[in-house]
Amino acid sequence: MKSDIEIAQETDLKPIEEIAGKLGLEREDWEPYGHTKAKLSKTLHNKLNDQPNGKVILVTSINPTPAGEGKSTVTVGLGQAMEKFGKKAMIALREPSLGPVMGIKGGAAGGGYSQVLPMEDINLHFTGDLHAITTANNALSAMIDNHIHRGNSLNIDPRRIEWKRVMDMNDRALRQIVVGLGGPSRGVPREDGFNITVASEIMAILCLATSLEDLKARIAEIVIGYTYDEAPVTAGDLNVEGALTLLLKEAIKPNLVQTTENTPAVIHGGPFANIAHGCNSIMATKTAAKLSDYVVTEAGFGADLGAEKFLDIKSRAGEFNTDAVVIVATVRAIKMHGGVNRDNLTTENIGALEKGIENLAKHMETIESFGLPYVVAINKFPSDSAAEIEYITSWCESRNTDVALTDVHANGGEGGMELAEKIVEKTDAPSQNFNYIYDLNDPLETKIRKIAQAVYGADDIDLSEKAKKQLAFYEQEGWGKLPVCMAKSQYSLSDDPSLLGRPKNFNVKIRELRPSIGAGFIVVLTGNMMTMPGLPAKPAALNMDVDENGKALGLF
Repeated sequence: MKSDIEIAQETDLKPIEEIAGKLGLEREDWEPYGHTKAKLSKTLHNKLNDQPNGKVILVTSINPTPAGEGKSTVTVGLGQAMEKFGKKAMIALREPSLGPVMGIKGGAAGGGYSQVLPMEDINLHFTGDLHAITTANNALSAMIDNHIHRGNSLNIDPRRIEWKRVMDMNDRALRQIVVGLGGPSRGVPREDGFNITVASEIMAILCLATSLEDLKARIAEIVIGYTYDEAPVTAGDLNVEGALTLLLKEAIKPNLVQTTENTPAVIHGGPFANIAHGCNSIMATKTAAKLSDYVVTEAGFGADLGAEKFLDIKSRAGEFNTDAVVIVATVRAIKMHGGVNRDNLTTENIGALEKGIENLAKHMETIESFGLPYVVAINKFPSDSAAEIEYITSWCESRNTDVALTDVHANGGEGGMELAEKIVEKTDAPSQNFNYIYDLNDPLETKIRKIAQAVYGADDIDLSEKAKKQLAFYEQEGWGKLPVCMAKSQYSLSDDPSLLGRPKNFNVKIRELRPSIGAGFIVVLTGNMMTMPGLPAKPAALNMDVDENGKALGLF
């Protein structure tokens, strides 16, 4: 089969005005960004406010493995299948980060014949949204250091500055640095560090804001650090929220593109789900829901991370309903959860499926605990045997769980027709009683414990002394009613990435907490979770090139 980039470059893309027209948009509702991309106007969100919402379909998965699950591919393929099924459908995805694009093989634009296009642009600079977020984040850092250098009237303690610089690349060398060296004219020396852009609170804020005014108000609430008296200092105290919002005035507009089958798609924002909330923007999802009968969207990594945060944080903040869920699983990944080495995944192994399928079982229980209907999608790979597919199918059916074999990578929307039919049936059925995992009035510690026990299957949580002090301080500051955003390994239900399958008899170690007051949640760091990834031994960037005509090469 052809590579993703070969398929993408051979696809006949329609002019973006045709895609906009397909959605019934008027000329003032969108702004062209070249021939095949557009920004949706900031007024469109409000213009559509009285329109009824279409059905929101969330695509999640089991815990990911290096074998790959293809969650974005299934999301795109399902949206295309919905259109083939005669439904007015749209897709809502996150923007890729250059860190993993350059680091490990795989972007966030789907694959095969279920991609969002132009994939080269989307996986690289796209419309510059992530660069704008990087600039705004680092402008705030510059303002903080300049304020201290110019007399520090806010009495900021340089030892207690929480705000870090960012860049959209995996660079372990920048995790911990010292700034301000070189004498009095160069600033005040202090420890600092870099996060990856998608871990910036400004990224989370952009994805949870509903207007420019809301964006500005949220930026003003960012806690950048503390005074010598341990009082929080905000971006609003520095009076920079207006300038930072100005830098983001174009980035807040969702991006309109199309798939390999010309299905409309909005792509906007891209916080990681293992260190942030892992969902595209509220404005993008809600706009898509107003413009279509079905919007297929995704949340990062497995249901323990992305889906939990989509439901407990994003849908609560955005005040919209989720109508059905797709849980993506692959034969290969389930076998890895059953103990099979990556080199042996093409060999049939029913015994490994029997062990590894417990990971799928836990994610099914998690979605059931939210009270939502769901379908398990077996994302087909060429190496899957008929017996292995039959085992997973029978296992699901024996539990009265709807399951669909999908082959959208090779066959596009046609390969997702069974899944589309079953999802439509789920959304047409009477709605179930939706439940959040925790109540906002629960204390922060209770919220953390409920997620650890109900979603991860932990016995309890182990709080470090630092975390205990932070919990008491955050409750005292009035932050206790906020949702919690767990920063945890994506590879395991536990905080230990080596524990695959369905771990038993474990506690989740809570290392520290970080306030994201502008975003509207408290980040809880578990285990050894880091907010600046590193590159692998052989980065994917080593395979990338460009020819004399500017044509991208080696991009997946």
